Amino acid sequence: MKFGLKLNLFAIKKLALQAYIMSVTAIFCLFLSGCASVSSKNPVDPWESWNRGVFNFNDSLDTGIVKPVATAYTNFVPTFVRTGVHNFFSNLTGVWTVVNSTLQLKPQAALESFFRLTINSTLGLGGVIDVASDMNLEHRIADFGQTLGHYGVPPGPYLVLPLLGSSTLRDSLASTLISRGDLVWQLNSVAARNSLYALRLLDTRANLLRSTSVLDGVALDKYTFTRDIYLQVRRNDILDGKEPPEDPTEIPEFKENAPALNAPKPKVDIEKKSELQPEEPSVELPVVVAEPVSTQFPAQLPAQSTEVKPDRSPVAFASAILDIN
Repeated sequence: MKFGLKLNLFAIKKLALQAYIMSVTAIFCLFLSGCASVSSKNPVDPWESWNRGVFNFNDSLDTGIVKPVATAYTNFVPTFVRTGVHNFFSNLTGVWTVVNSTLQLKPQAALESFFRLTINSTLGLGGVIDVASDMNLEHRIADFGQTLGHYGVPPGPYLVLPLLGSSTLRDSLASTLISRGDLVWQLNSVAARNSLYALRLLDTRANLLRSTSVLDGVALDKYTFTRDIYLQVRRNDILDGKEPPEDPTEIPEFKENAPALNAPKPKVDIEKKSELQPEEPSVELPVVVAEPVSTQFPAQLPAQSTEVKPDRSPVAFASAILDIN
């Protein structure tokens, strides 16, 4: 009885925490316009002061509680168990991937995700074993925020949510609308539901340990680095990893960072080519060096002959005197 009572109290606390998070998120979304007056150098992050405060709160919570627990989970739980847990939760996301790929009119991605979900759910023992990857069925992730972006809904300002981390206004609203569609949420047992939520959070954080260690050692500003990486990943999700078209301003994800339409084109390459043209005819150098050698010898020979002429022999000198007399 005492153990069951503790589980119920734990479940009640978890529900209260979830309700608090949702209420804070809702209140924050209602008062977003009040934060718009905060000055920011980046147009995609007009609420930077608020976001930095929430980011520091999340980072402190992660450093004090979440990261140590995830580190212990990685060190003491066997690898095959952690792999099975990760495969199980990855398989659960396949349902929404099929739905959103269909909404985005991507039949190949929808079919592959459907076959992957079916194979792993049956042959893979509920997704614990990833059998579909051996069949070259790629693991895809498609959420409702990506679907909205696919149809031109702009991402809106960058947003950091308490305990949930980086997001955008569009993605936050999309995740709120489909939160009830989460398969874990459908469980009737509150204790099992909260345990799965905690285990999924632990699995996600454990898979990010190496990335966060790199972030701590490289990034001068963790907030800016995290924001830029998140926005780049979301743009890549919208474009499916393809190159943007010639006019990137047509894509909502690129509007904030698109260059001005009347911006002058750089002419650096043309000027460099014009400067390098006079230096190309380097063939004249051997001709210039060879000319003095060939012209000096004929010019010096007559001079030497004129200087030798006064040096006559005694017989010739005597005959010359006789001729004069």
